[in-house]
Amino acid sequence: MLEYERSLWEQDYQWLAGVDEVGRGCLFGDVVAAAVILPRGLVLEEVNDSKKLTPKKRELQYEIIQKEALAIGIGIVDVAMIEKINIKQASRLAMKLAVEQLKPVPDYLLVDAERVSGDWAQLAIIHGDAVSQSIAAASIIAKVTRDRMCLQWDLEYPEYGIALHKGYATKLHRERIVELGATSMHRPSFLKKILLEAEQQQLF
Repeated sequence: MLEYERSLWEQDYQWLAGVDEVGRGCLFGDVVAAAVILPRGLVLEEVNDSKKLTPKKRELQYEIIQKEALAIGIGIVDVAMIEKINIKQASRLAMKLAVEQLKPVPDYLLVDAERVSGDWAQLAIIHGDAVSQSIAAASIIAKVTRDRMCLQWDLEYPEYGIALHKGYATKLHRERIVELGATSMHRPSFLKKILLEAEQQQLF
């Protein structure tokens, strides 16, 4: 998990930031990105791709990362902006906002399968959260941050089951959208296919 980091440390880069986002594929809610700078040489044995960790383990690693990190930045882009600029650009914007919060300023970015707009030296790594400790740490911070936001959204929209599916297109979520209609937190461009299929089923 430190192969990329060690290579960059050997090239005298000091402030390596891992960057990742969560919520890109959701039907509901904001997209959230995190950027994390960990101390040089630090090994966090249990840090891994957030999707591979149980919620309890994610929460534990979140607290450890918060304690050990030199810097953490969070970027959030809301539904209105997602609809305005599309989800790919919104994800990139969230990453940029997260990186811009970091102090010290990073001299190199390790990014999960994306490019962050700006002048930073950076490397996009496919499945980066599974092979880079820095990106994995960012994935955990982003995931826990957004999951906590989902708990709040669930209080506001209890009929949709947001706390369970986190806004993804589960069967329950799709059924509730068809039954109850979309909320202001749903992404209209993501719902077209679901609503069209429901309309066609009603015709037959």
